Amino acid sequence: MHPPAHRLSIAPMLDWSDRHFRFFIRQITRHALLYSEMITTGALLHQSPERFLRYHPQEHPVALQLGGSEPGELARCARIVAAWGYDQLNLNVGCPSDRVQSGRFGACLMAEPQRVAACVAAMSDAVGVPITVKHRIGIDHLDSYPALCEFVACIAAAGCNTFIVHARKAWLQGLSPKENREIPPLNYPMVYQLKKDFPDLTIIINGGILHLEAASDHLAHVDGVMIGRGAYHTPWCLAEADRRLYGADHTPTREGVVAAMIDYIEQEFTNGTPLHHITRHLLGLYHGQPGARRWRSRLSELATHPTTTPQQIAKVLQREG
Repeated sequence: MHPPAHRLSIAPMLDWSDRHFRFFIRQITRHALLYSEMITTGALLHQSPERFLRYHPQEHPVALQLGGSEPGELARCARIVAAWGYDQLNLNVGCPSDRVQSGRFGACLMAEPQRVAACVAAMSDAVGVPITVKHRIGIDHLDSYPALCEFVACIAAAGCNTFIVHARKAWLQGLSPKENREIPPLNYPMVYQLKKDFPDLTIIINGGILHLEAASDHLAHVDGVMIGRGAYHTPWCLAEADRRLYGADHTPTREGVVAAMIDYIEQEFTNGTPLHHITRHLLGLYHGQPGARRWRSRLSELATHPTTTPQQIAKVLQREG
């Protein structure tokens, strides 16, 4: 039996973590837990669920991240998501954008642990899949270690036993979401201490982790590691993940990944998916390899041309174009 999927997870990334990216990453690692982009309760309840929830069976294990702050709405969404077969549900308590704050969810909810607890309890009562919470180590001046412990203890009492902790605080005013990922200093020791003080909880660390070497170092202190932009821009950094983190004998090849993606592109194109919706996620596959720049250029150019066929894309993917 392999260790649980939470040893490595691929972060929810707005505009990037769509089903095509997840299918691509699944060809590189069979065991890492994949996340959707954040979906708001309003979008899920008032638009077609299929638009947000459709995925390929190969994506499992896959988690869906919800953004919201009303327990009843989150419970309704949880039932919808569970019916689609997702393996986990995650509540976003970490995004600091103005748009998210205006909807009263994301990182601003760290100031309202009782509300987050009520949300978690409502979702847990509604479905049987695990409910997890992704959050920061603090916000604004509410950034002490005791405040973080109080937040985690409150949510844990509501039934959550897995916390994904971005090891930076968030400033709710004055910094953009990008700046909030870069300017507040990382504080990994605070997350390590959280695991020591809550040994029965699953603590997953996030923030500034770009490759498996760093992930392995963190796993000496916490239960799991979440990688985001490193996995997107240099996806081959995950090629050894299954062997190193899960003890599995799966060792992918770029050629095998390309072959799988060609089949996927042909099927999706038949179903009406624009080529660039898929190929945009593949640009980093040959990062650092000879010819990578030309490969990216040709792939980007062809994918956006209205007369391009999957066969032409296949030639580029096979590095013959």
